[in-house]
Amino acid sequence: PVPVRRRVADMNQFRPMNIRYETAYKPFRSILERTIILIVPFLFFSGMAFAQVNSPAVGKLSDDLAKKAKTLNPQYLVFSPEKTPDGTVPLVIYLHGAGGVGDNIQKIRGQAGQVWKGIEKFKKSPCIVVAPQASKKARENGGWVPDDLNILLGHLKATLKVDEKRIYLTGNSMGGYGSWVWGGHNPEHFAAIAPVSGGIGPGGPKDVTPDVDKWAANLAKVPVFAFAGGKDRVVPAERSQRMIAAIQKAGGKEAKIRIHPNEGHGAGRVVFGSAEFYEWMFSKKQDSAQ
Repeated sequence: PVPVRRRVADMNQFRPMNIRYETAYKPFRSILERTIILIVPFLFFSGMAFAQVNSPAVGKLSDDLAKKAKTLNPQYLVFSPEKTPDGTVPLVIYLHGAGGVGDNIQKIRGQAGQVWKGIEKFKKSPCIVVAPQASKKARENGGWVPDDLNILLGHLKATLKVDEKRIYLTGNSMGGYGSWVWGGHNPEHFAAIAPVSGGIGPGGPKDVTPDVDKWAANLAKVPVFAFAGGKDRVVPAERSQRMIAAIQKAGGKEAKIRIHPNEGHGAGRVVFGSAEFYEWMFSKKQDSAQ
C-alpha cells in the first residue's frame, strides 16, 4: 500500500491546477452572477405583468346600488382586452352555477374564465366579459333575480365602453336558469341568449315555472340557443327542450337547441370550448328597432 505521506503529496500536486482553474473561472463566474442578478428580477416582474394582464379586474357597485341589488355581491369580475379599445365593444354577461354562490368574488373566476379563454381561442376579442356573483341571499329567491341584474346592467352601461346592440347573456346550470328568467323578463337588453344546462323554475333544478308561456313570449323576441347534456340527471335536457318548443310556439324564429348526447350536467365544458357557441353568439346584433 502507498504510504500516507506519499498519498498526501500526490494530492497536493493537483492543488496548483485547481487554484489556476478557479482563478481563470472567477471573471466568468462574476459576469454570470451579475447577469443572473439582472435577469431574475426582470423575469419576476414580467411574470407579474403577464399575470395581471390575464387576471380579471374586480368591479364594484356603488353603495346605493348595492343596497338595491340585495341578492348580488357588490363586486363582479371583468375580463377585458390587454389593450383598451378605442370604441365600444360587445359585452358578454356570464351567470355562474350554484357552486359559485357566496361573497368571495374569486370563487367564480374559474367558471367565468372558461368563457374568456374561448373568446381568446376563437378570436372574438375585443370584447368584455362580466361575471356577477349571486350572494347567499339569492338562494331564497330562486337564484338569479332579474330586477337586481337590471341594476347591475345599468351600472355596466354607465361605466364600461359597451356596444349596447351587442350584449350577450349566457350561464351554466343555475346560471342557465338565470339566463332563462332574466331573458324571460327583459329580452330588450340582449342581442342573443345562450342558456347552458339550465333549469326553468325557481324551486330547484327540476322545477318548472308556471310562467313558461310568459317567458317564451318574451324570449321569442331575441335569438336563443340552448345547450344541454343528453345524460344530465341534475337538470334534464327536457327542460331546455320544453322552453325552446314554447318559444317557437310563441313565434320565435331564432330559437334552437343543441343536445350533447354523451354529456351529463357538465356539458358546459364542451359548449364553452366549442367554436359553434362563439360563432353563433357574436354573429348576432340587435336591430335598431329593438
